[in-house]
Amino acid sequence: MKFKSVIIFFNVLMVLFLGVIFVMPLVILGKDMAFGFWRSGWFLAPLILLILAAGDLYFGLNYRIYTLLEKEDWPALIQELENKVLQKRRYSSRLVILLLNTYLVLSDTRSVTELEKRLFMAKKNLVNGNALSFGTARILQKDYQGAAEFFAARLPESGINGRIKGRAEWLRWYHGFSLLLSRRFEEAAESFSLLAREGRDAVPSGLSSYFLNETLAAFLPRLSAELKKDAEAGKERVKKSLPGRNGWNREHKRIETEVYAAVLQPYMEKTANYLYGAGI
Repeated sequence: MKFKSVIIFFNVLMVLFLGVIFVMPLVILGKDMAFGFWRSGWFLAPLILLILAAGDLYFGLNYRIYTLLEKEDWPALIQELENKVLQKRRYSSRLVILLLNTYLVLSDTRSVTELEKRLFMAKKNLVNGNALSFGTARILQKDYQGAAEFFAARLPESGINGRIKGRAEWLRWYHGFSLLLSRRFEEAAESFSLLAREGRDAVPSGLSSYFLNETLAAFLPRLSAELKKDAEAGKERVKKSLPGRNGWNREHKRIETEVYAAVLQPYMEKTANYLYGAGI
């Protein structure tokens, strides 16, 4: 739906709602009872008008941003967001996330790093709250050691990731993945084994099982049997949670729009083949 259409729809909806509230009693209840309803419910009119004014003000203030999004004019959008966030220092979560994701869409990881530095000084909680995206930028830059350190500092045991609700297992998986890319195989195996054995989220558990069985068992031959055992345990746990390949595909669809999930794409199909068999 076009942005202008959203604005028009919102205004029409609010006006219709106002009309229904104050016209329907007259039609249904009659004039005398309608007057009684209006006297007791008069406050609804200014409330609806206030919502309408607030909505229009929001649309007005963000009109350029949403029209640039609609046009997919990424360079102009970045310029607009940088003016608001970096120049005017409006560090709102909404603007920061939009700027961060636009940088990543354009693979401008250097700008992500600069944004992180600015936020770390001005509003650190926004760095921690978007740790998956900021950490992924390090991986895309091939700064695997830096990514490992970044994620390690935000694991549950670090005590600073309180705002990253529901993402603890993904933080641990990306930490393990960064360690793997840094060729710190035993540490990576430790992270992946924990997720395979105990993870509650099927996707990071499944990915961990795949890497344990297909990669780390080969790089750590003396631990191969133990790693394959953990991988098998994780595989069975994932298959209980997602009994068929369709379930895995649904989970893949659910996360594929997340910008931080870009590095997962080469491995999702391979992991599905490992879990369910090729072509099943």
